[in-house]
Amino acid sequence: MARRAFYSFHYQPDNFRASQVRNMGVIEGNAAATDNDWEAVKKGGDEAIQKWIDDQLYGKSVAIVLIGSATAGRKWIDYEIEAAWAARKGLFGIHIHHLKDAYGDQSDQGSNPFSSFTVRNMSLSSIVKAYAPPYADSKQVYGYIEDNLAVWIEEAIKIRAKY
Repeated sequence: MARRAFYSFHYQPDNFRASQVRNMGVIEGNAAATDNDWEAVKKGGDEAIQKWIDDQLYGKSVAIVLIGSATAGRKWIDYEIEAAWAARKGLFGIHIHHLKDAYGDQSDQGSNPFSSFTVRNMSLSSIVKAYAPPYADSKQVYGYIEDNLAVWIEEAIKIRAKY
């Protein structure tokens, strides 16, 4: 079965890192919003943003949270996690802090964004996986994500089916 992914990430600091993962070609992802598109959506207020997110999640098999240094606890990341879980999508995270940004910089590892949610009296972080590639070199991190992304997607879908 062809899988389609929704990618959730903190736009400003991690857009370049996220585009590396989205462009791997391992899975079909949601269409990227340009700066202008996102600004137009934001001008519509919270309801417009929620509708845009819900529309982007529609028809996707999985939601992948690309975890940067400041991803956890962001209002719209949290909404995307909640909406994906409620829609019974596979869900997991990938720490992307060691992928280089447009300036060649890496960042600090961010907190697990699933830790602040509870499902069946358990932390969502004990159910949903957040992968941290075991390398510091950006090229090795990229290769590790590329090699494992399809497996992680299938695993996330199986995990979600249990809950």
